[in-house]
Amino acid sequence: MVRNQPIQLGSQIAGYQLERELGRGGMGVVYRAKDLRLGRVVALKVLAPEVAQNDDFRRRFVHESRMAAAIEHPHIVPIFGAGESDGVLYIAMRYVSGPDLGALLDRDGPLPVTGAMRIAAQVASALDAAHEHGLVHRDVKPGNILLAMSEAGDDPCHAYLMDFGMAKPSLGEEPITTAGQFVGTLDYVAPEQISGRPVDGRGDQYHLACVVYEALACSRVFERDDDLAILWAHQYDPPPDLSARRPDLAPAVDRVLAKALAKDPGHRYGSCGEFVAELRSAAGSRAS
Repeated sequence: MVRNQPIQLGSQIAGYQLERELGRGGMGVVYRAKDLRLGRVVALKVLAPEVAQNDDFRRRFVHESRMAAAIEHPHIVPIFGAGESDGVLYIAMRYVSGPDLGALLDRDGPLPVTGAMRIAAQVASALDAAHEHGLVHRDVKPGNILLAMSEAGDDPCHAYLMDFGMAKPSLGEEPITTAGQFVGTLDYVAPEQISGRPVDGRGDQYHLACVVYEALACSRVFERDDDLAILWAHQYDPPPDLSARRPDLAPAVDRVLAKALAKDPGHRYGSCGEFVAELRSAAGSRAS
């Protein structure tokens, strides 16, 4: 049975004591917590009851969390445990003290080309590793990219991709009828997710291209007034040229992004790593 009572700070879930809230979203709440067995600090994500009560989701969540935990990669947030305890669905991960990419952009504005390319390359390597293990993220966005800062505190030197276990069934398995039924975030959703086609690693590449665009422009690829207009743009509108917003970037960057953002997955790059390698090359020595 899913627990519906409010969770209090100081309470315990599966041997983790909640210390403070780190953030919340539609899928649940993330807490800083202490692992009482090992004495270490973790980030504990507790899923919202309205999400956790879906039996199919619960099974997929545990399965995909275990798959993600089995991937040892320097840019995937290590997962220490996941499951259900007293009606609460949870996932325990490494605690990363730095901000997520979205918070960094809100604070500092667009990233330098070198920093954006470094983060893109790290996230691309994480995604390709997941795809090799048969795992598709389906919700790559700035809020799911955590940044460990340098000792000087002013440079995001290490990116971690998180939330592999959060996904609902892909849209190839569950047709869309309302915006709330598909996994993903409207500003980064791939066209195939909207139309109900199967989603694979090329969908993650589309998400990553949206994230890279935002990191360099500090605006989303498609800025529209309402959700339906955003969905329409992802399906039918060509992406605007990034070089128009960032004159320090060559038009060749626009061509690379346009390919990664192709409406047809078959027209995108073969991997996320290939996309970022082409992007760095197009950006020139400043992205090295």
